[in-house]
Amino acid sequence: MLRTLALFVENNPGVLARISALFSGKGYNLESLTAGITTDPLISRITIVCKSDDIEFEQIKKQLNRLIEVLKVTDLSSEAIVNKEMAFIKVGAKVNQRSEIFQVAQVFNSRISNVDKNSIIIEISDTSKRIDEFLVVLNSYNIIEIARSGIIAMKCG
Repeated sequence: MLRTLALFVENNPGVLARISALFSGKGYNLESLTAGITTDPLISRITIVCKSDDIEFEQIKKQLNRLIEVLKVTDLSSEAIVNKEMAFIKVGAKVNQRSEIFQVAQVFNSRISNVDKNSIIIEISDTSKRIDEFLVVLNSYNIIEIARSGIIAMKCG
């Protein structure tokens, strides 16, 4: 089952590496890991999405809480949340394909971030599922490169 955690941690060098090492050392797989500073530059927020059963997940939360720099662990798995991911997709595009690619991008509420003579870079911010659906449609074109940010999530209310 997919689980989502929000962590507030001290903004120190190596914190992200220690959290990542905790997961890899125990054989837990990270589906997504994102980090950024908060309104307080001394504190970072980390969003983790992982697959685990109930027993593993409880163990993960306990182990994260034991790390000195971890200030707070919040389980968002059963909460009403807003979650998004961002992706840049570079598509090889001949001049005669561009209007069609622009229309597809518009259907998925994405933006054109860059156009040059050989390619288009499309920017999309949506759920992971919706980005996956967009990529399926774009597969009929020449996808050159994809960069995905990972999921960010916030509890509603």
